Amino acid sequence: MDAWTEVLQDTGLDPRLDRDTSNCSIARTLEIVGEKWTILILREVWYSSSRFSDFERVLGCPRNLLAARLRMLVEEGILATETYKEPGSRSRPKYVITSKGMDLVPAVMGLLEWGDRYRADPEGPAVLARHRECGAHVDVQIRCRRGHAVQAEDIESVPGPAFRMRSPG
Repeated sequence: MDAWTEVLQDTGLDPRLDRDTSNCSIARTLEIVGEKWTILILREVWYSSSRFSDFERVLGCPRNLLAARLRMLVEEGILATETYKEPGSRSRPKYVITSKGMDLVPAVMGLLEWGDRYRADPEGPAVLARHRECGAHVDVQIRCRRGHAVQAEDIESVPGPAFRMRSPG
C-alpha cells in the first residue's frame, strides 16, 4: 500500500485531489520568482550584470518594474546590495547574488535547457552554458540523495511532514 492510499483509507478523501495546496512550495516559490522580469534579472546577474543601469539597458524592462523586482529580490534575500562609486559620481547600489540566490541556479538552468531544446532559434541557442574549468557543456540532472541519476518517471511524490487535507465545506 502506498502513502496516498493510507491517507485515503484514514480519511475517506482522495489525497491527490482533496489536499490543501495553500502550503505548496512550488506556489510559494512562484510568488517570488514566477514572473518573467524576475527570472531575466537573475539571468543577467549570472551573466555578470550588477547595476540598475545594466539591467535596464539589457532587459528593456520598465524602470518602475525593474526597481520593484530588484527590491523584492533583495527583501527575499536572493540578491544583496553593495555600494559602489565611480569617479565623479554619487554612490550607488550594485546587486550581488546571495547563497539563497545561488540555490536557484538549477531551476533557472533547467529553464535554459528546456528553452534551448524547444524554443531556441533555428541556428541554435543564444548562449551556451559551459563548465569554466574544463569547457564541457553544463546540463541539469536530477539525483536522489544517495547519488543515483533519476528520470522523471521514477520520481514518486508522497505526503510530506506539512501535508494536510483541505477542510471540508
